[in-house]
Amino acid sequence: MDLTYTYTRKRSEFGRPCNFSERPGTVDVDIQPDPSLASAFVRRNPVDVGVQHACEMSEHEVNTEPVEVTSRGMNHVEGGWPKDIDPQSEEQTARYRKKLQRDENYIKTIMRLGALMEYYVKQNNAIDIYEQYFADDEDVTELQGEDPSAKTINIIRDPNTIKRTATCLSWHPNEHQKLAVAYSSLEFQRNVKDMSFDSYIWDVEKKTNPEMVLSPPSPLVTLKYNPKDPHLLLGGSYKGLMGFWDTRKGSLPVEISTIELGHREPVYGAFWLQSNTGTECFSASTDGQVLWWDIRKLSEPTERLILDITLKGLKDKALGAISLDFQPTVPNEFLVGTEQGTIISCKHRASASANKISSIFSGHYGPVYAVARNPFHPGIFLSIGDRSAQIWSDEIKESSILGTKYHCTYLMDGCWSTVRPTVFFTAKWDGTLDVWDFLYDQKEPFLSVQVCDDPLFSLRLQDDSCIIGCGSKLGTVTLLQISGFSTLQRSEKQESSEMFEREVRREKVLAAQLQEMQLKERTKSEQQEAKVEENPKEVFESVRKQFFEIIEAEKQKRAQAEAQHP
Repeated sequence: MDLTYTYTRKRSEFGRPCNFSERPGTVDVDIQPDPSLASAFVRRNPVDVGVQHACEMSEHEVNTEPVEVTSRGMNHVEGGWPKDIDPQSEEQTARYRKKLQRDENYIKTIMRLGALMEYYVKQNNAIDIYEQYFADDEDVTELQGEDPSAKTINIIRDPNTIKRTATCLSWHPNEHQKLAVAYSSLEFQRNVKDMSFDSYIWDVEKKTNPEMVLSPPSPLVTLKYNPKDPHLLLGGSYKGLMGFWDTRKGSLPVEISTIELGHREPVYGAFWLQSNTGTECFSASTDGQVLWWDIRKLSEPTERLILDITLKGLKDKALGAISLDFQPTVPNEFLVGTEQGTIISCKHRASASANKISSIFSGHYGPVYAVARNPFHPGIFLSIGDRSAQIWSDEIKESSILGTKYHCTYLMDGCWSTVRPTVFFTAKWDGTLDVWDFLYDQKEPFLSVQVCDDPLFSLRLQDDSCIIGCGSKLGTVTLLQISGFSTLQRSEKQESSEMFEREVRREKVLAAQLQEMQLKERTKSEQQEAKVEENPKEVFESVRKQFFEIIEAEKQKRAQAEAQHP
């Protein structure tokens, strides 16, 4: 016979957690003594009690989790300075600190950021994201790198019926999906009826319609975002006019310069300068002038430089500027590429106008379409002209230290990679984009991409990115994502520095040898000129004597030959 009993319990009571709480002690039951029970008490006699004099021993085991204690540290350096502040300048950094400390929200901001920083410091102490688990194994993929490739991510076309050249591209300094494009026709005396003067700001994710239209009085050749205030754009036009736009105020320029006091020919280059106000800029044109401006008063330039390499300041001997480069890392210097193939290195702050032209490089046989300083090595710069790209050093004026081969077509633009120090890009007239890596191959491009069938005219790479924009002669802007060049390889910066230093030393040795040969030739020519200045009679007698000596020597040779063969 089986006896069973069923226990039941509600499903909701399964797994119910125990909620314990602290409370003071309470008396639940109080039993009072009963005197009537004393009569039933019986005494034991005798009473035996066992006593053990040895200590009682017991064995206990506890399993605890292991705790590893390590000593960690983190080196925090200054950073986060605005783009217009040079961290190397003590005067600028001290002035900026005082400005911030006088701000009313300074203490509140520090208190708010302090709590946030404490959280991330504790997070860094909890886990080491830089821990190397396989330090002994060499990362083969890192050494080999990703296979180079290019992928088209977007194509932006000129919305007008009459197509114009995309002469200049400028990325938004903060929002990488915005791209400003300057459109102009650079063909000489091409006056097409109803040709649009407009340039556009595009959202690269919305290629159908421009985000904003810029309407200048003359087609723009160059266009640049203000790195300090992205709402401001600086433009230089085909007629030499300078203007600036505020995207918050509409499509028309806020102010335009005058033709009488400005440039007389197309403005091919313009850059914003580092200043406290963020309103200073400068421009270069084929009229042979470099002008400095303040957009608060564009009616006249604040300063002027004539690109006369004879240092006489003559406009009729000035070289026309067709390209311009300025890097914030070298705030007092800029490069100018000219129509005559000469590259001029200039200084902004100089005691006299003649001292502003510091160096002259005779680089190309034709116009220098682009110049660009290396972002990792400021003493090295790239030039694009005629059919080749050349790499120069500020220390060598006579010749370039490296260069590409001469191509079958013209090179129109070029720029350095912002991630790797030896990688640069070139745009060719046949519509090809070449990617060069001089650390590994100096004879052939590492990657060559046929972007379009039209000639490429302009290039612009996003900062710290692998997306590059290519502008064509018919106004098509192609956005490419370049893979295989976006990661800085191990010790690549040191190797590139050693390569540039080695080439500079080689060029110095060759220049010294060439100078020695020229000195010998000059000495020899001077000696010959000195001989000509001697007495004509003495010269005649000397030549006559040498002539008869040669005849006597020839007679002796014939006599010896006849004696050997009678």
